[in-house]
Amino acid sequence: MIGLSVDQLQSHLKWVEWIKEKANVDIPFPIIADELGRSATKLGMIHPSKGTNTVRAVFIVDDEGYLRLMMYYPQEVGRSVDEVLRALSALQDSKKYGLAMPENYPNNEFLGKGEAIISPASTVKEVNDRKEAAAKGEFECLDWWLCHKKVK
Repeated sequence: MIGLSVDQLQSHLKWVEWIKEKANVDIPFPIIADELGRSATKLGMIHPSKGTNTVRAVFIVDDEGYLRLMMYYPQEVGRSVDEVLRALSALQDSKKYGLAMPENYPNNEFLGKGEAIISPASTVKEVNDRKEAAAKGEFECLDWWLCHKKVK
């Protein structure tokens, strides 16, 4: 994790100190002082109608350097740490299992807790194979194009 702010280094030092004193929380990651806003501008974090004010953004980059997810929040709305961690877990599990993670994974109410979506079939043979596998109980299907199985 890396923090990026258009504030000066001294502001970051005070911010980290204040959080430790008032909330008893250590900030274990580096914070980059982007005083001129060059990186923030390139990342789309400068709000177009608020001068140099930045939006609050979260970028998740995978271990190969690919941007996998980005979330932007206006200054008026706090970020959801729970949602960031949920999204990170879903991305990691998607890669691990080769499946798609549904809304609110792993707690999707429609498919069930811990269920992930199997990629849709793309040939008639795959459709038939999918139907057979579902009939054997290898996974569940709401129809041949929407199959899922428990991973957690």
